[in-house]
Formats: sequence, structure tokens, C-alpha cells
Amino acid sequence: MKQRRILLEIFHLKPLNCPVNPKSGFYFTPGRTLTAGLGLGRGEDDPLYSDVPKPSRTKSERKPYPTPMKVLIRRAKEEREARKAQPCRMLEEPPDNGLLVPELVDVAHRVYRARESLLLGISKLIHVIPVQRCRYCFEVHIGHLGHEIRTCTGPNSGFRSATHVWRRTGVQDVVYFPNCFHLYDRVGNPRVGHDDRHIVRRIPAIVELCIQAGLDLDKFPTRRRTKPVYCVEGRIVDFEPEIEKDEMKRNLDVKDCNVAEEFDSRKEEMPGTSNLKNITDSSIQLNPEEGKSLREISIVTLESWFKMISGMKNIMEKYKVQTCGYCPEVQVGPKGHKVRMCKASKHQSRNGLHTWQEATIDDLVGPNYVWHVRDLHGPALVNNLKRYYGKAPAVVELCVQAGAPVPDQHRSMMRVDVTLDIPAYARNDPSGQVRGKKRIWR
Repeated sequence: MKQRRILLEIFHLKPLNCPVNPKSGFYFTPGRTLTAGLGLGRGEDDPLYSDVPKPSRTKSERKPYPTPMKVLIRRAKEEREARKAQPCRMLEEPPDNGLLVPELVDVAHRVYRARESLLLGISKLIHVIPVQRCRYCFEVHIGHLGHEIRTCTGPNSGFRSATHVWRRTGVQDVVYFPNCFHLYDRVGNPRVGHDDRHIVRRIPAIVELCIQAGLDLDKFPTRRRTKPVYCVEGRIVDFEPEIEKDEMKRNLDVKDCNVAEEFDSRKEEMPGTSNLKNITDSSIQLNPEEGKSLREISIVTLESWFKMISGMKNIMEKYKVQTCGYCPEVQVGPKGHKVRMCKASKHQSRNGLHTWQEATIDDLVGPNYVWHVRDLHGPALVNNLKRYYGKAPAVVELCVQAGAPVPDQHRSMMRVDVTLDIPAYARNDPSGQVRGKKRIWR
């Protein structure tokens, strides 16, 4: 630390919270330009890099709890004491009592429309901006040339020195919407049994969240109550007569047990998990030769992304969403299902049951962070400088490459204010290695 202070005084540099690799011989000047020089290294836990997504956790590690365990235990004790003090009581707060939250009904409709607009915009942008995915792992890259950063963890990655093998992909790798079971009665029958796994339909979790918040779709009926339910010794009791038994039978359709993607009246067809290839809209005409039209589509798509995310956060504050602590399975509702389909760590001891916990926004919408590319037609990103590259969600990166302005909330993560001045010997070096000011010949 003393040596660092002396060097700053000699070269008249301002102290910055910027971690630098001493082996590469780069440092940040006050103008945020990365040039060759002395290394002023600091730890990995630098606050400047706290917004960069960390590598994925190991399979045996459980997801962190959004709410601390002490808070969950205190809430459970308070609920148990309330049941003892009043065994039979009417639930007053929606949506726990089966009623809708009035101010979130319009939000649910906006989120559903924003999702449709988002998928429509992405399906048009990928025809101009190439999206690539590794053949052996889940890494995604946006650009004409796949990056050379060695982060592949797929089969036989050690024989390839962890380099990726790129191929073109589609919308399903830009944004990921996991599926969950559709609940006809989220309060009276919140759990799906193992024997009903082929009967109850599975739809995207974000669509199920909108349905429970007030969105009405003909293909996915749900029960709407007009009177609150009662809680008798911890069990939900409904004294309102059920008059919609026909809709219950329609909900249990055995023939449709696959993924049900809902996009109003549009018809989409695409191999894989989503049907998004033939989305067309006469109101938007995409001409690759006109940058203005492409830029407008990217701006609208990026706005739809932020509207969808902000709306989902508001809905999730009231409506509960559960996720497995070890696998990506999610379930919208007060409780998780009982289907024995978990194949993650320690599933043998649980007989395939999931370990449910509170879900976050990333569990319902997979952002799929990718490396940010400064020049779409420039050279590929090199492995030795990966410490200085930024990241962004794949949707944001795709829209920015198409002409949309960089969002303020992702500007620091994408490192747009850092200029990387690579010397000539580093650009022309075929080995791609940078060590001080020496060129490595092979």
C-alpha cells in the first residue's frame, strides 16, 4: 500500500478503485483510459466491480435466500402465535384471501403486453444482429465473431483449453422464460401432486404470474373469488359455492401437457422451447439498410424489457413465487408443487422433491449476461483482457448493438466509460498473450 502511494505521487495520478492485473501491465489514468504502464493491483472484492455478474455457483451449492433466515423464522413464529390466539379468522389482506389486488390488475396487463412486444422485437433484431451460442455450454455471445475468452465448462472443455465452439441460435437463448404449472385455484388448491404432472398444463411463469394478478386468458381459465376465504387452524376454508366446475374440467386437459406459449392471436413456430420464428407485425417494417428503422425497433424493445421487469417486481411484492434451491424450477403461487422431478444435488435424499424457497426476478426471467462488445465489426475479445471487459443482459446488449442508447443502470456494468488502449504488439500478437511490453514469439 505504501508503494502504491509513492507511485501515485511520482506520476501525479488520482487514486481510483480499479483492480488491475499486475502481469498485464495496465493501469487506469484519471481519464479512465487503460494504457500500458505500472500495475496498481487491488483485491477481487473491489466495489467498482461489484455490479459485474459473478460466475455461476456450483451444482451442490444452494441458492442464497432473498430474505434472511432469521426473518423467516420470526415470521413463522408470529403466524403460529396468531393462529393460536384466533384459530378461526377471515383473511383480510389480498391476495392471501383469494381476491385480487386492484392496483396490480392493470400492471399485469402491461407486463403481458410488454413481454409480447419484447419477443416480437428480439425476433426481428436477431435477423440483423447475429446471436451465437456455444455448442457445448450455455455461453451466449452477440456479434459476428465469437469471443476468445476461455470460459467453456462443457464436455471435453479441457481438451479445447476451455475455448467455445460457436454456432447461430435464436430468441430462446437471448431471454429465458421458465415454465411452471398453471393453477386453477391458487388459494384452494395451491399444490400440484405428482400424479397430476401430466394433467395440469405448464405455461411460462411470467404468464402465470400475470394470470394470478388479474389477466384473463381463454386458454388458461382461473377461479376469481368475490368473497375472502377463512383460515381455520392454518387451513384455508372457502364458504363460497363453486359454480365454475365446467372451467375446472377445461383446465385439466390431458392432451395438452407440453409447453403452452401464449401470445394473444399471433402464431409462432420455432424449434426448441419457444415459438417465435414467424412473428410478423405489419405495423413495423424492418429494413436492414435503414439504420433509423432498426434503431427504433431496438429502442422499443429495450423499453419493453424495462417495463416488463419493473412490472414484475411490483407484482412479486404481493404475489408469492417459489423456486427450487438447487435447480431452475419455479412455481407461481403460495406453495410449491409436489412433483418429484428435481435432478439437482442431493435429490436422492429428497426422493426427487424440490426444496422450495422465495424466488427472485432472475428466477422468472433469465437475463443471460453476455460480454459487451465495443465494435460489432471489430476484432474478437481476447482472453487476456477479460478483466477489463464489461457485461450486460443479452437483451440489453442486443438492443445497444442495434442502435439503442446505453441504459444508465447498465453503464457501469458494461464499462462504457473505460477506454482500452491496446498497444500494437498486443493487437498483432498471434498468440494473444500480453506480458508487460514484450511480445511472445512462437
